[in-house]
Amino acid sequence: MSHLSPEETARVIELAMHFAREGLTGELAGFLDHGLPVDVQDTDGNTTLMLAAYHGRADTVRMLVERGADVDLRNNRDQSPLAGALFKGEDDVVRLLIGAGADLDAGTPSARDTAAMFDRLDLLG
Repeated sequence: MSHLSPEETARVIELAMHFAREGLTGELAGFLDHGLPVDVQDTDGNTTLMLAAYHGRADTVRMLVERGADVDLRNNRDQSPLAGALFKGEDDVVRLLIGAGADLDAGTPSARDTAAMFDRLDLLG
């Protein structure tokens, strides 16, 4: 993305985050294929994985994990993708992230604490 202006780079990141939120897996994969870093973050520190997880986009989460996304990369509020998925009740995404080795104790609140708050410790295995 080094050949893009700062404005163009910001727009690409904005679009990538939109694709993640909406579960537009193919479109997001295309951006990654053309050089967008898998762990790119928006101004709030959210990654595409964070937004896909929070919005329950299991296929998008799976694609990002397969491409090496950091499952524990927290945003500027110290929230992890796993805790976000637990908060939103996205059980399929929770299972995917745990299967990918997500840290149950990362972030504030941690996934373990979030699961306890919502009486969903069963999801943590």
